[in-house]
Amino acid sequence: MLLACLIGVATGASPVPYNTIGFFMPELARAHGWSFGAMSLGITIFGVLAACLAPVFGAMADRHGAKPVALLSLGLFGLAFASFALIGAEIWTFYAVWVLVGLVGIGSTPVTFSRLVNLWFFRNRGLALGIMLMGTSLAALVIPPLVTWAISAHGWRTAHLVIAALPLLVGLPVGLLLLREPKAEERPQGDVAATAGVTLAKATQDRRFWVIFASIFLVAFAYGGAHIHMPEIVKLHGFPPERAANIMQILGLSILTGRLVTGFLLDRFWAPAVCFPVLVLPAVAVAYLAGSAPEFALVAGAAFLLGFAAGAESDLIAYLASRYFGMANYGRIYGMLYMAFALASAVSPAVYGRVRDITGTYDSMLLAAAGLFVAGALLLLTLGRYPDLRAPQTPVLAS
Repeated sequence: MLLACLIGVATGASPVPYNTIGFFMPELARAHGWSFGAMSLGITIFGVLAACLAPVFGAMADRHGAKPVALLSLGLFGLAFASFALIGAEIWTFYAVWVLVGLVGIGSTPVTFSRLVNLWFFRNRGLALGIMLMGTSLAALVIPPLVTWAISAHGWRTAHLVIAALPLLVGLPVGLLLLREPKAEERPQGDVAATAGVTLAKATQDRRFWVIFASIFLVAFAYGGAHIHMPEIVKLHGFPPERAANIMQILGLSILTGRLVTGFLLDRFWAPAVCFPVLVLPAVAVAYLAGSAPEFALVAGAAFLLGFAAGAESDLIAYLASRYFGMANYGRIYGMLYMAFALASAVSPAVYGRVRDITGTYDSMLLAAAGLFVAGALLLLTLGRYPDLRAPQTPVLAS
């Protein structure tokens, strides 16, 4: 089941668009003359729609089960992504496909798959979530060289079909075979949160909900655009596309490492204390990425620090949602928290792209991102201890 969740996440709408658009944008710019800022708006459209629909898909998973919601979304996402092969010279056709991806894809993300993992695991929940989220790391390792090869060998239209085959021919069959929710007697002993928890209305009256929401938004805004535009950032340092693919692989490896290490530590220590140093490290990384020094080791090191922090943050969303608010209405609550991640990840690439179009570099945005990383890390330290979900829940109102 955990393997199926890992593969489902790897081939779903969480990593696939973000690991491919950076390689498709130069091809579309040459083919149609579109600007990087205009093309980045496509991922913004997708992200905003996905953010708004995340609570809806989460509620559907709570009501109907995560498996049917996740697999239906995964199949529809693959078909929608294949539609990029049909776009014309008018940029509205490009945007129309992103609308379609946004409408159907969010159910193929951790919004649904993390519910399954949380139901099966308790004592090692953090590690299990980290293993599930290794799917995005796997995507970051496999997709950049695959899309680079597909574009060079067959052109950007066919390359979209190659990538669309991943959810349709890999993720969907594995999920149909292996995914299921645990029966009552199979749920882990000691997991009070598996049946207890607050409602979404109670959660949104709790100061801790909005602290987590704000922290996720700040960190995702800082990181999202850097990830999408990493191939172009690497190019501005004087390296060819092959080196950009290498950097994206390093990014994927570091995300994988961050998820496993953070997941292991979350099971043993207070989550905000674990994540504070991890989320501060990218402030150093973006300082290395600013400028154009042709030093591959520095760029690779900065990419590793960014990816490590991204891995930690993704673990944190699912872990904090379950520990502070329980599993009774997990899908709805996680969907709302995921909205912060999706919105920030959607807007950030457009802002990075606009800065690139105006200034010719990403330097000013990268330096601003340093402050966002630090602010997001500091917010988490105000959360306090995990609540006892067996006791009546009294909302902690914002002052």
